[in-house]
Amino acid sequence: MQVESQLSDQIARYLDLAVSETKLTAANMANIDTPGYKAVGMDFEAEMREAMTGVEKGRAARPVHIKAVDGLIARPDGNNVSMDREGLNLAEAQLRFRTGVALLRQEYQRILDAIHSDSK
Repeated sequence: MQVESQLSDQIARYLDLAVSETKLTAANMANIDTPGYKAVGMDFEAEMREAMTGVEKGRAARPVHIKAVDGLIARPDGNNVSMDREGLNLAEAQLRFRTGVALLRQEYQRILDAIHSDSK
């Protein structure tokens, strides 16, 4: 039996976006020594707004829009990945993921409490 609510679906999309952000950051970090590599990223807030609209309208999750990151300084080999920037992005993504897990636990506990309230 699956127990879902609109809020749990929204939190699931939030977690998916946090994972996507982590994967993009990991790809950037893995390519720090690749000549000509350009850092990529996503606009988390815009993606989250789109995901929430999708949940409200019952649409399936769509792929994340990935774009080149503007404004970074390129080294002589053309690579513009900054380990400091990527480390910060990774920390933010980890915090988002932990927050999402805590919210999802809280939502499932609320649902479980509602189910068990009938047995009292």
